[in-house]
Amino acid sequence: MLGVFAEFETNLRRERQLEGIAKAKANGVYKGRKPSVDTAEVKRLRDVEGLGPTEIAKKLGIGRTSVYRVLEG
Repeated sequence: MLGVFAEFETNLRRERQLEGIAKAKANGVYKGRKPSVDTAEVKRLRDVEGLGPTEIAKKLGIGRTSVYRVLEG
């Protein structure tokens, strides 16, 4: 019987939490993480300076995978 009440309370808590998150998103509190990679600079280094992904990553201090991700999209 205690398990039923515990599950009921958990469901109520979850509903209240989701409502609070939705309200915060509507108010602009949850904006997400700021981008750490300057996509324009990555593309410029590749197109204008003709650098490869490894050189771009070293120059900008980011991971090579991040460079590939920018160049894919």
